[in-house]
Amino acid sequence: MKGHYLPHTPFPCFSILSMLALAMSALLPSPALAQAVNEGAVGAGDCAVDETLRFRGGTARLENDLFTGTDQNYTNGVAFTLISHDIPGRPRPECFPAPIRLHAQLIQFMNPGFWADAKDAAATQNVVVRFGQSMYTPEDYTRTDLIPDDRPYAGLLYMGLAWNRRKHKPALNQEMLDTREVTLGVIGPWSLAEQTQNLVHDARNIDRFLGWDHQLENEPAFQVAMDRKFRAFRGAGAIIPGFSADSIRSVGLRLGNIETSATLGIEGRLGWNLPNDFGSYPIRPGAENRPPSAASIHGKPSDSVPAASRPRPGVHLFGIVEAKAVAYDFSLDGNLFRSSHSVTRQPWVAQVAVGVSAQGILAGHGVRLAVMRVYRTREFEEQGTNQAYGSVALSVEF
Repeated sequence: MKGHYLPHTPFPCFSILSMLALAMSALLPSPALAQAVNEGAVGAGDCAVDETLRFRGGTARLENDLFTGTDQNYTNGVAFTLISHDIPGRPRPECFPAPIRLHAQLIQFMNPGFWADAKDAAATQNVVVRFGQSMYTPEDYTRTDLIPDDRPYAGLLYMGLAWNRRKHKPALNQEMLDTREVTLGVIGPWSLAEQTQNLVHDARNIDRFLGWDHQLENEPAFQVAMDRKFRAFRGAGAIIPGFSADSIRSVGLRLGNIETSATLGIEGRLGWNLPNDFGSYPIRPGAENRPPSAASIHGKPSDSVPAASRPRPGVHLFGIVEAKAVAYDFSLDGNLFRSSHSVTRQPWVAQVAVGVSAQGILAGHGVRLAVMRVYRTREFEEQGTNQAYGSVALSVEF
């Protein structure tokens, strides 16, 4: 709708891919950094290599509604994610750096059954570390007053830690991915959303939004997320060789002052050499499409997996449908701990995403590029239309 800049400020894909490539190059030294951190962990000298935290890959993701020709509502999101190697059995907290150790203990306290089947050979886990920023703006960029019938200016800067547990249920010919994530961050001016948007708009000669003085106030942000995904068992390889299709179902629960909601979704995929994982999706708490490998839950080293099922180039189309019941959303309900601007939140939201994902081998490293377009129903009563935005994610194996 902001047609004032679209004709002379296109948003070319090559610039997005360049930013993602630079972000991933910054992540590449992380394995050495992780090893150094682990060596300093309490008791690390008594830990086996597969019991310590070693990063195997990372993902950089950018979401923006400029892809769809607008600049409003959920207007930008970035996330950088690191994924650990697979960790078998019950984790030994003393083998991890302090933040991961405390997070594992918190998960054990809140959900004692999460590692109840730790002796099951058909289960393994990994750790996901994520840093990100999200920003939200009203429609009219020119107004300097508070706009009571449009969403607040809002920003979120956060860090998330998640455990993913992949399980095989032979009796059901089914695999599950359970995720427990804790997210901590800050809402308000300390999120640096205003400065980030101004920097990008100035660099691209786009008019600034003028109402950031009315953004939500500073307050701590907290969220616990629990997700489960289901899919049919498709073997122990990194890919499902040849042309095939599959589906992945999901349920999720989020609690906290970032968002409190429950979700139900399904993803369908169709293509060549499908990844043997749990699908693609926009920025959200959870696995970031990097679960433990299928081979790890069957005790098969890479040299014992058939060559046809090892990592290979492939491409597929995917579609996602998700329904969400929302009890609280900071970007609509405003600050939790003080009075602030808010709008009338819709309790039910639907979301559809369609996209394409391609993976391959580059300089000996596995890489994947996923591009999707997301459509979301109105999130608050005063919202004039539904929203659409684009998402680009670049992943690499170290």
